[in-house]
Amino acid sequence: MGIFVIDEHPLMREAIGMLIHRISRGAHIVEMDRISMVAQAMQEHGAPNLICMDLTLPDNTGAQGVSTLKKRFPETHLIVLSGAPAKDFEESCIEAGADVYIQKSAGATEISSVLRLFLQEDLDPLSGETPTSAPTEKLSKRQKQLLVMIDKGLSNRDIAQSLEISEHTVKVHLWRLFKRLNVKSRSQASHLARTHGLL
Repeated sequence: MGIFVIDEHPLMREAIGMLIHRISRGAHIVEMDRISMVAQAMQEHGAPNLICMDLTLPDNTGAQGVSTLKKRFPETHLIVLSGAPAKDFEESCIEAGADVYIQKSAGATEISSVLRLFLQEDLDPLSGETPTSAPTEKLSKRQKQLLVMIDKGLSNRDIAQSLEISEHTVKVHLWRLFKRLNVKSRSQASHLARTHGLL
């Protein structure tokens, strides 16, 4: 698995690399400090399977870099790992194509838990395949549990407290669930679940 880690600070790139290697020893990490280095990195190492990027870079501030990278790698998972508060940039980054937004202040344990969801292949057995006509047949126990909570109107915070996981992890689980069901919202997910008798 090829992973691009884009951060201005060498120590942060090294720390992210260490977290990734703890989860996936075979990961091939390519470090860079600006988005303009991506083209050369792709020529030398191929397209990445995952991108972890900061927002504050010598050639980028804010969600524009996310949009740029998603246009170049539309099928690649992208994690924003930023020092900026989520309230300032999370929404714009998700709209630009990021899969999840994590604040660096969340700490190594929480960041690792989110990385693990993207790095462990056994958590995504369909591996990007087009959903079948009955996508709910492939749902995990946790995903079915999430559908019930969504239908009850629970917020991400409520779900996190109930399952004793972080809100970041809830967001990633919901993203995977929506992708599996081929829906874009909670209401669509609830409707599909009711149609298939899961509620």
